[in-house]
Amino acid sequence: MHLWYAPLPSIRERLASYAELLDPVEQDRMQRFRFEVDRERFILGHGLLRTLLGRYLDRDASLIRMARGPFGKPYLERKSLRFNLSDTKDAVIIAFATELELGADIETMTRDVDHRAVSEHYFTAPEIHGIGLAADPKRRFLELWTRKEAVLKASGVGIMEDLRVLRVDGDRNSMLIDHEAFVELAAPQYHVRTWHVGEHHLVSLASPEAPVAVDVFLA
Repeated sequence: MHLWYAPLPSIRERLASYAELLDPVEQDRMQRFRFEVDRERFILGHGLLRTLLGRYLDRDASLIRMARGPFGKPYLERKSLRFNLSDTKDAVIIAFATELELGADIETMTRDVDHRAVSEHYFTAPEIHGIGLAADPKRRFLELWTRKEAVLKASGVGIMEDLRVLRVDGDRNSMLIDHEAFVELAAPQYHVRTWHVGEHHLVSLASPEAPVAVDVFLA
């Protein structure tokens, strides 16, 4: 499994060249963002994705066509390469694997969040207890938040209203979920790992099987 990490300031000079790689669907999605900073983040993330896909597939990045699952997760038809992209306000990550579904999520530890209030709405009782006992409760909150997001993205569902049915504070994570789409698409359990990358980012990766190794690269 490969994980590519890019702080946005380090790749902003590629904005114009990345914008030229986007297909009409991506260009339409980019234009829907109200603020320029959000449009730029979309271009940088999806331009980097296309660039890396071009390397892995040995193809022109602008000619790569992606299909989408029932809940919008992109994939390559008739290819064994799997990928997942996640961004936060100042960085992007893209994970790649062969014949292994995966989900990735990134958060900045400088994010301003009321972790106590949010925890009560989205976390299980054992998770909330663990956050309270942690030396750095906000960091533990963000670790668990990225783990939940990574599992949901790996399943292909992506969004779920009640995250309290998803407990992710172990190496293997079983779900007490009866959401019809999740039951249909998700694996019985997910292996989740979390890292501190760069100066202040947390990254989580989820997959049905534990990867033999994860190599991290700076894009």
